[in-house]
Amino acid sequence: MKILKKLIIIITTIIITIFTSIVGYFTIKGYNMYKEAIETISIADKIEEVKSKPNYTELEEIPKTYINAVIGVEDHRFYNHNGIDIISIGRAMINDIRKMSFVEGGSTITQQLAKNTYFTQEKKIERKFAEVFMSFKFEETCSKDEILELYINTSFFGDNCYTVKEASRHYFNKEPINMTDYESIMLAGIPNAPSVYAPTSNLELAKQRQKQVLNKMVEYKYITESEANIIISKGQDSHN
Repeated sequence: MKILKKLIIIITTIIITIFTSIVGYFTIKGYNMYKEAIETISIADKIEEVKSKPNYTELEEIPKTYINAVIGVEDHRFYNHNGIDIISIGRAMINDIRKMSFVEGGSTITQQLAKNTYFTQEKKIERKFAEVFMSFKFEETCSKDEILELYINTSFFGDNCYTVKEASRHYFNKEPINMTDYESIMLAGIPNAPSVYAPTSNLELAKQRQKQVLNKMVEYKYITESEANIIISKGQDSHN
């Protein structure tokens, strides 16, 4: 029995040592990637670059429903974390390990902004660490509303649309502030997979994604279930 206990302790120690070494390795690689990115262009210059877009969309130009939908489906603890969500990361790691693949990212809105502005979409472990460092920098530099505004102006909505204003005009032929709840919620779901969820690509899949967003809004109490049903009913009537 004593030998077995010693063996378990030795194996556990080895596993912890290996895990710590791996995390340390990718932390260093991620930090170097972050440093290289921010030395190429500063946060201030990157923000100015995004804001100089011809169709840059301010939060005041967007319905509250759209904002709630984005936060609900992408990062419902957005206003309460410092750039990363430990709970979401932990859940994502467990699911990724189970599937032995990157099936869930656990990225916050701030991390997605970091990826959209500084890094590629390639799924590399060191890039995820680089995102964390860049997220802390964005949180240190910007207010939450500024981060959210930058995020919705660096997301891809399909059909060559990279801002809410471009997407709203393209898909609904109207300015963002005039979007209905139905349209706002549909638009909020597109960036998850633009080639799949853009209404022009597959309207039925776009509607399925819209229902996923609605379910998250109900779950996090942005709307009630009855309100969600009314939004779908009214929206379908007006778009038929």
